[in-house]
Amino acid sequence: MTALLALQLTLVVPLCGALLIALCGRWPNLREAVTLSTAGLLFYLVIQVFGAVERGGDEAAALYVELWQILPGLHIALHSEPLSILFALVASGLWIVTSVYSIGYMRANQEKRQTQFYVCFAVAIFGAMGVAFAANLLTLFLFYEVLTLSTYPLVAHKGDDKARAGARTYLGILLATSIGLFLPAMMWTYFVAGTLDFRPGGILEGNIGGIGATILLLMFMFGIGKAALIPVHRWLPAAMVAPTPVSALLHAVAVVKAGVFTIAKVVIYIFGLDFLVDVPHEVIAVYIAGFTIVVASILALRQTNIKRMLAYSTVSQLSYIVLAVLVLTPLSEIGAIVHIVAHAVAKITLFFAAGAIYIASKKTEINQLDGIGFRMPITMGAFAIAALSMIGVPPTGGFVSKWYMIAGAFQIDSYFVLIVLTLSTGLNAAYFLPIIFRAYFRKESVAPPKSHGEAPLPMVGAICVTALLTLLVFFLNGPLVAFEMAVLGVPR
Repeated sequence: MTALLALQLTLVVPLCGALLIALCGRWPNLREAVTLSTAGLLFYLVIQVFGAVERGGDEAAALYVELWQILPGLHIALHSEPLSILFALVASGLWIVTSVYSIGYMRANQEKRQTQFYVCFAVAIFGAMGVAFAANLLTLFLFYEVLTLSTYPLVAHKGDDKARAGARTYLGILLATSIGLFLPAMMWTYFVAGTLDFRPGGILEGNIGGIGATILLLMFMFGIGKAALIPVHRWLPAAMVAPTPVSALLHAVAVVKAGVFTIAKVVIYIFGLDFLVDVPHEVIAVYIAGFTIVVASILALRQTNIKRMLAYSTVSQLSYIVLAVLVLTPLSEIGAIVHIVAHAVAKITLFFAAGAIYIASKKTEINQLDGIGFRMPITMGAFAIAALSMIGVPPTGGFVSKWYMIAGAFQIDSYFVLIVLTLSTGLNAAYFLPIIFRAYFRKESVAPPKSHGEAPLPMVGAICVTALLTLLVFFLNGPLVAFEMAVLGVPR
């Protein structure tokens, strides 16, 4: 199989998988086998594309396919480069783990509409693959919207008033930002540059002035609502009414990662780092990202519900990536890229743990977790590892990404960024460490109605895998950093 064919099949396989899942809805075992097989096949295809990009040369240059030309310079096309491969690997790899976890969760909780859940999940992964391998802004925008629409039924999955209200907030904010700001920003880009293609060094230099570039950058930042910058972040806590596997999809596998990935693509391949360095008011965007980090961390500190606390933590952590991208130094860009991976594996572990706690004990509040580390040692051990990664403590992936972010800030003597990173680290510790303390150093104040241990095996297995990945990002970060240097044109 050629890498170019594998690239095209990354879109075909999830869609065909969704169709087969729908056809197998009457047979749960077969339906779930199809889900796992589709996820595994997709990951294999992405690995094939990764191999071609890693080898470079003519094989990597040939990874481009035009699907449909609308106007000169305006077409639907796919292309693969190191940054796109990173996102595709994260989304496809974590789909496998999430599918295993979902089987345990959905069955243990006796969720309704399970076939609809797996179908929509597969379509969402189709959208994520399109975002990852988009060769231009138009293609990315279309798949970005597919991702929004396909996840709406997942957020509303429970079907009650609270779920429908959360889903309306989710859909309303994401559509309003994309149609009201992202689409006009894309049109403005096309009119001044004559193209929407992602190109090394960007396409805007010499085509737009400093003030215009600042306004355009802000339109992209807030138009890409999946990045959850304040004040367009409210969809993320609202979506916590969804089942935990959906929360994992939103926070780690696809949705929010599509947001920060898109911002990274826009900054690197539409504006260009060298051009943005000379834009006088670009620092406004840095301040917005820093503000979001601190405020979201404070909001997380005030939460009593586990999933809502994790939701505000995600808002903060996403802005780490946005902030690092906007610092515009090679080391900060590497930090942003590594944090996409580090946050994905750590945050999915945290949500997996929250779901396991709910399935095993029906506990959803932080003050209910006293002594639970003794009843669920594997789950809470994984939670502790992931929490330390969110704080940035070695030996976890979060330490590596934060190290590069801090080093990048030192490169330009950005004391604002250094203060934000230091303050937010303290806030992260303030809302994660008390949970670990409760789990291991407090006795149960009220015994549960029935004795319980760990959640079902598929859930615990998935938690162990993602916790291990959180550690591996620390120990095996060298190849990841070396590969992603190609995004910035830095010699490896």
